[in-house]
Amino acid sequence: MTMLYKELQPADMYMIRLPYSFSDYDRQLLTLFYQPLVGAECISLYLTLWAEGESKNDEQWPHYQLMNVLGVSISKVFQARIALEAIGLLRTWQKSESDGRIFYYELSAPLDADAFLKDPLLSMFLLNKIGENAYKQLRTRFIQTANWNDGFKDVSRTFVDVFKPSTKTGHSVSYEDEFESKQRNSSLPFYYEEFDFSLLQEGLSEQLVPKSAMTIEAKEVIAKLAFLYNLHPVEMQKVVILALDDELHLSEARLKKACADYYKLTVSKKAPVIQNVAKVKKTTAINKMPLTKEEELIHYLETTPPAAVLKDIANGKEPILADVQLANHLVTHYNMPIGVVNVLLQYVLLRTDMKLTKNYAEKIASHWMRKDVKTAKEAMELARSEHEQYIKWKNEGSKQKNYAKKPTREEKVPDWFYKKDGEKKQSGIESNGIQNIDEERKKLLADLNALKR
Repeated sequence: MTMLYKELQPADMYMIRLPYSFSDYDRQLLTLFYQPLVGAECISLYLTLWAEGESKNDEQWPHYQLMNVLGVSISKVFQARIALEAIGLLRTWQKSESDGRIFYYELSAPLDADAFLKDPLLSMFLLNKIGENAYKQLRTRFIQTANWNDGFKDVSRTFVDVFKPSTKTGHSVSYEDEFESKQRNSSLPFYYEEFDFSLLQEGLSEQLVPKSAMTIEAKEVIAKLAFLYNLHPVEMQKVVILALDDELHLSEARLKKACADYYKLTVSKKAPVIQNVAKVKKTTAINKMPLTKEEELIHYLETTPPAAVLKDIANGKEPILADVQLANHLVTHYNMPIGVVNVLLQYVLLRTDMKLTKNYAEKIASHWMRKDVKTAKEAMELARSEHEQYIKWKNEGSKQKNYAKKPTREEKVPDWFYKKDGEKKQSGIESNGIQNIDEERKKLLADLNALKR
């Protein structure tokens, strides 16, 4: 059950802080760059806070005020707020007092056009929303050409050309005072530390990819691209190899191109799409009855990435690349919900002696898509009812047919789904045995060339 009252109530007070002097340029960026990503309601909330913040000095107002101005419910206000937080336009602080809660909203300035269009997540997100023609028009409008000053000479004067120190006695300045200097964000706030770089580097030797190539900037781009294209750290090893230049350096441009090429080769020729999945956190009441095993299993399947499910099925060992690619293909190419894909992976592996056959899995996936299966529970029920048919499909694709056992009506949760706290997990990752950079790169480039042809 969604407990919105634990997140935000109409009676909660709020305050606004504007650390910047916003301009008309910021308004254009919000309207043309950010509005297609988060929607009109989110930008309306931002503009309302902007307008109110210019006239309010540490005043407290109830959220009824925002509801009345925007003409929306408190849940809409909350959803718009968290979307602004996720896109880097708003920061929120909360304090609980005896008479209620107070929220402090600090507006962040939007990225300038150059930083926005160079960010791999935001640029791809915007391109998918507005289309290629509108995207090109925005680039032409906001990005100046590199040769605008051809034939001109810079004749600007410097500070020392105009001003000279005076011998008159003046007032002294204290340099010990501390000032809060708020800088405009130069990129989308993104916590790249959540990406498993240790797993990425386990398959890359020092001779293959030196540590000096893994700069902070390169790591941030790698993490963003892995999130955008939904690629596993093992898959990102191939991307890094493709992106290396002759001096074993990793540039942002080469990483973007290598990741796009690898995605087209292994997953889909269509670009990935970013969706807004921010929802109100679900909390369980204290006195609520404990979940049944099937409810725990459904919650696990709905909230766990397919790569993690494959790892759990393999008792903590890293899944092979082909299995991860198949799972990603079902999510990205067929737009299947994650919970449904996880049920499919569990069903196929546990019913076929841990053999994840692509044709068999895609045949069942096609059936579930025609049935318009949207949740893990629906997928489990359909798998139970159609079990005998799925066994026939499996036997039809096998040279030696086996008699299928009568399916049981109740699905049991495997023991390996629930790991004890503190249990040490095996990494299961092995070096990919790449000995030569050129050989590996040539192999990948050959596959890409074959795809283009």
